[in-house]
Amino acid sequence: MQDNRLSLLTIHAHPDDESSKGAGTVAKYHSQGVRTTLVCCTGGEEGDILNPAMENPTVRQNLEQIRLEELKKATQIIGYDEVVMLGYRDSGMPDSEANKNPNCFAKAPLDEAVAKLVKVIRKVRPQVIVTYDENQQGYPHPDHLRVHEITIPAFEAAGDPNAYPELGEAFSPLKLYYILWSKTRILALHEKFLSLGIESPFSEKRLSFPSRDHLITTKIDISEFEEVRRKALLAHQTQIDPTSTFWFGLPLEEAKKVHPYDEYILARSLVGASNQEDDLFEGVRDKIYS
Repeated sequence: MQDNRLSLLTIHAHPDDESSKGAGTVAKYHSQGVRTTLVCCTGGEEGDILNPAMENPTVRQNLEQIRLEELKKATQIIGYDEVVMLGYRDSGMPDSEANKNPNCFAKAPLDEAVAKLVKVIRKVRPQVIVTYDENQQGYPHPDHLRVHEITIPAFEAAGDPNAYPELGEAFSPLKLYYILWSKTRILALHEKFLSLGIESPFSEKRLSFPSRDHLITTKIDISEFEEVRRKALLAHQTQIDPTSTFWFGLPLEEAKKVHPYDEYILARSLVGASNQEDDLFEGVRDKIYS
């Protein structure tokens, strides 16, 4: 029997990435009845404790378990139907001791990690997959780069019956997106902070990054889901300081209006799609419901 449910899969590196990148989009689609699945590739064991209120020996000793508990709370707030842990250890930043650990994500055999992701794709059958692109100029974490490196071949292999035949029936996702923070968004937030007399959290270095906005194909209106994003972020108590100007410096009503979009680059499409989409499932709905 053909399953005509819409299905969205997002692939992130660590607990909290699902809340800082695209949470409003997932919440919106979940509210519309779309099946939503998160693949979290690592446990975030190397994360710094960024909330001073959580800095104590007990938290430090149990950080891995605490981060998984935080992830559970955040994904329930956002509306993920399923969370799949890919099972790798946080790689830490380049040249750190953690980055040398043979069990870390960045050291995992590429084919092994791709196979794990192919198995998930064939199980949950997403028409749309969201991941990161290869340009991580703002935060070049090895795990973020590795997410990109495994997603591209997994997207292709999942629909190939000759690839990993032991991992279930082949299924071809129809669209692959990269999520990004646009220069337009960053400048709009920066200017709003200044107009309200609040010190902007964006450094001159960050503001000077080259624009990649010309690559954006898709804008999702998330104005009604800003509060969901904030609550999901706050669920990550070790990682998010509730006094952070970066995340919470703007009043909620201002944050809803200043740049109420998640933005994406359409990287692969097996269906018709325009360069001015407002729906990740553009072209998909016609194909599966026709």
